[in-house]
Formats: sequence, C-alpha cells, structure tokens
Amino acid sequence: MDRARFGRLLGAGVWLFFLTNPVSALLDQDDLVQRYVGLAALAVFVPVYLHALSRIPQFHIHRQYVVAWTYVAVLLSCFALVVPGAGDQAMTCLVFVCAVSVAILPQWQALGMVIAAFAGITAAGQCVDGWSAHGNNFAVLLAAAAVYSFRLAWQRQARLVRAERDLSELAVEEERARIARDLHDILGHSLTVITVKAELAGRLIATDPERAAREIDDLQRLSRDALADVRSTASGIRGISLPGEIASSRMALESAGIEPVLPTVADDVPSRWRELFAWTLREGVTNVIRHSGATRCEVELRADRIRVSDDGRGAGPAHDDGSGLEGLRQRARLAGATVTTTAGPDDRGFSLTVTVPA
Repeated sequence: MDRARFGRLLGAGVWLFFLTNPVSALLDQDDLVQRYVGLAALAVFVPVYLHALSRIPQFHIHRQYVVAWTYVAVLLSCFALVVPGAGDQAMTCLVFVCAVSVAILPQWQALGMVIAAFAGITAAGQCVDGWSAHGNNFAVLLAAAAVYSFRLAWQRQARLVRAERDLSELAVEEERARIARDLHDILGHSLTVITVKAELAGRLIATDPERAAREIDDLQRLSRDALADVRSTASGIRGISLPGEIASSRMALESAGIEPVLPTVADDVPSRWRELFAWTLREGVTNVIRHSGATRCEVELRADRIRVSDDGRGAGPAHDDGSGLEGLRQRARLAGATVTTTAGPDDRGFSLTVTVPA
C-alpha cells in the first residue's frame, strides 16, 4: 500500500472512535434482532467506508461516479439498519457518510448530500420524540469542510504530479529532437563532403595519382570524424566550434570546386552565439554544395549576424525548408534569434542569414 493511501486510511480510521456511540446504544438494546442487525450493519459500514476512502483518486481520475454512488448507497443502507436498534445515536453514521460523499462524489452532488444530512439530522432531533441531534448536524458541516480541504490538497498534488510527468515527457521529446537535428546536420555535412571528395578522387586517379591519394586520405579522416561526431552526439556531449567549422567549410567548398570567401577569424562573435553561428555555417555550406550549382560562396560574419550566400540557382524546391533548415530555425528560436532566406537578383543566388539580439 502506498504511503498516501495509508495516510488517508489512518486519518479516517481515527475518527471511527465516534462510532462507539451507536455501538453502545446497540449493546443496550433489549431487542436481540435489532441489536445484532445493527451490529452487523456497522460491521459492514466500517470496511466499506475505509475502502471508499482508499480509492479516492480512482473515482475522480476515471470518473467512476456511479460506483461512488454505490458506496454511498451501501453506507446509507447500513445506517438505516442501525437506526431501529440505536435510535438517535445512529445519526453519527451520517457524519461518516457525508465525509465519504465529499471525498468521492462530484462537488455539487456532495454539497447536496451534506445539506440533506444536515437538514435531516436537525429535523429528526426536533420532530422525533425522545431524539436529539447530539451535535451531529454541525459535525456533518465540520467533517465536510475538513474533507473538502483535504480534497483540494489531493487535487493540487495530482496536478503537480501530472505537470511533472508532462515536463519529463516534454524534456525527453526535446532531447530526441535535438539529437535528430544534430545527427541530420552532422551526417548531412559529412556525407556531402565525403561524396564530393570521392568523386574528385575518382577523377584524379588517372591524371594525378598523388593528389587522388591525398583525397582518399582525407576521406578516411572525414569518415572517422563523422563516426566520432555521431557517437558523441548520441551520448549527449556533442560540441561544435565556429573556427573549426570555418576551416572545415573552406576545405569542403574547395573540394566541390566552389570558390570560398570566408572569414579567417571569429573573434568578433560573442561566445554565446558561436555555436549557433557554427551550425548556421554548416547548414548553409552543406546546402550550397548539394543544391546550388554555385561557383562562389561567401560568408559574412559579424557580432550579431552570419550570412551564407552563393551565386547559384537561387530559390527553388532545393531551398525549401527541409529537415536541415527547420532544425536551424528551431535552434534559432530557442536562442531568440531569427532565420531569413532570400533569393538574389533575377532569382539568381541565395542567402541564408541568422540574426541574433544585439
């Protein structure tokens, strides 16, 4: 049994002491049938009462209000069986019935039960000869108020638990999305460069074997680096360097036969924006090599902006927001930056710009 349920049962069980009033009245009853029927009814009343309180979350989470009313009906039936033998002392049972009602029924239905019990006990104490309310009418109100305060606390705790679970699931989804974006960017860039170098090595084998051998050596190094990047990304320790990305982009563009116009240093870029700019450079250069058919690629790097532009085919299906650009937009949104894509004059050339807050 979980601690919350045990706490509810312990707290509810303490108050069962007040059922000694109807028990004493039943034991003093001379009519044996009424005495033992009443005691048997109380013997059923107590476990039904405790069991109902142990299942409070289930009633509300699964909206089992028909079942909840069944519990209340059983308790009222037991109360009715106690009345002939215990007389006005049996009205103590209604305090417990109201406590259960407030705990397991919808609020307005529980309120109706409390009002009915208060009115019934008060009327019985005044109208039935020899009967007294014994304060049970006000005990109903106090018990209902106490249980309702606990009910609000249970509901607040349940909302907190659900919120924590939702946040945990959201964190898992965001981490999966981050890893997917990183893998897409890493593999997209690495495989693009590997493909370009493999094609270049194939063309050079017959005319320039030495340079072809160097390109093949680069292929081996790039493959090992890509594998290391994938492993580090999957383990959550992936990092990316803007100066390193500049050097890698220059090599990739030259291998693809595209003239690189790149900055040599990144000193003007604040450290908090360098990783975002590095991802932008990687995505932009990868798209230039893959899709643009360009002969020249220029990278403009400022403290608050990076722009990757080319003189290729311009905007078109190749530059629609695929996984790479969409992943970059998500990174930029998280950093408070904006991503802009524009075509050049006469629909020639294309530029990718990421601007960060000043």
